[in-house]
Amino acid sequence: MGVVILLVMAAGVGLMLTRRIPTAFALVLLAVVIAFLAGAPLTGSNSVLDTVLQEGAPTLAATMIAIVLGSWLGRLLDETGIAGTLVRKIVEFGGDSPTVVALGVLAVSALVGTVTGSAPAAMLAGLIGIPAMIAVGVPRVTAAGTVLMGIAVGVPFELPLWQFFSTALELPVPAVRGFMVKLFPFALAAAVAFVVVETRRRGTEHAWSLKSVDTKPRSRRAEPGDAPWYALLAPAVPLVLALGFELAVIPSLLAGILYALVTTTRPGELNKRLLRTLYGGFEVAAPPIALFIAIGILLAAVKLPGAVDALEPLVKAVSPRNPVLFVLVFTLLVPLCLYRGPLNVFGLGAGIAGVLVAAGVYPAAAVLGMATSYNQVFGVADPTSTQTVWSAQYAGVTPQQVMVRTLPYVWAVALGGLCVTAATYL
Repeated sequence: MGVVILLVMAAGVGLMLTRRIPTAFALVLLAVVIAFLAGAPLTGSNSVLDTVLQEGAPTLAATMIAIVLGSWLGRLLDETGIAGTLVRKIVEFGGDSPTVVALGVLAVSALVGTVTGSAPAAMLAGLIGIPAMIAVGVPRVTAAGTVLMGIAVGVPFELPLWQFFSTALELPVPAVRGFMVKLFPFALAAAVAFVVVETRRRGTEHAWSLKSVDTKPRSRRAEPGDAPWYALLAPAVPLVLALGFELAVIPSLLAGILYALVTTTRPGELNKRLLRTLYGGFEVAAPPIALFIAIGILLAAVKLPGAVDALEPLVKAVSPRNPVLFVLVFTLLVPLCLYRGPLNVFGLGAGIAGVLVAAGVYPAAAVLGMATSYNQVFGVADPTSTQTVWSAQYAGVTPQQVMVRTLPYVWAVALGGLCVTAATYL
């Protein structure tokens, strides 16, 4: 039966790769089929309806709330001009130096990446940053890659991501935070290397116009100088509270929202801005929330006793236990997290991670290290991820060009994360 479940998983990957069914729907369908194959009854204990669908759907509720708050803060950074002001100041500081301007945009992208992920983060940093880089001679592919590599630097400190891995792998948030701190230097080193190497190796390519893709109508754009200097600290507030003072994720995000509002909004306008940006945050958060509902359902299915019993011997037989083999094998498998592949943690990879933990193949902390290392690759180089598509198209290149240019750097980040995982947890 374990082989049949694996074949069903492979079929699910095929459905997602060919985009015949949206990822969230494919994961739910996959979960229901796995549950029936595992011998789960329709209702009752460890059942399809009561356990997989009813209990699985809200499994990642804390993550969904964190996603909404992060998206809310992201909309505030946009509407109040905080993100735009940060990018403009960095560009002004960099002058005509392509490398300095790119490093500045990288820094802003990293700061934005700690608040929100995916396309909204790319847009916050890239709407001004990408044209500015191209104007001073940064090649278009490098400009798009700089924004993505910058976001990846901030991802280890993205608070909703901490909450996701904490809930999905049943680990305390401090354990997740501890590994993310170890992963951060690899992401930072790779990002800086990308900017320095690519801007110098490719030379300057002056382009005086930029054809951007059509985007949805956006909220009022803040004029230059709208955001006061002290408001520019807003993206750092949740990070300081969560990392420095070890405050819980949701209160830290709420504090960031409050700080952004108080430092940019007149008392008479607070009510309207609160509601407008909150509703805008829900609009941004809707796709990832749907995905997290589906992931919760899939996790409930693969953790059913019947599924664990069927998959445990197969997974243990093919999973390397030796630390050196662990690093070698999973480093070679990095491409499987691209194109919504089976190791993409926001797809079938979440189910595989659940199986590895439930079957006791690896400690949960080791699975965390593997999943977060792969996530660094997916967030930058996957041509199907929304931030990669948006950044590439806005810069006037293809997502595949960005993948080819950035993949060696993020592959090195994954290698570093896997080495730390093997050395620490195996």
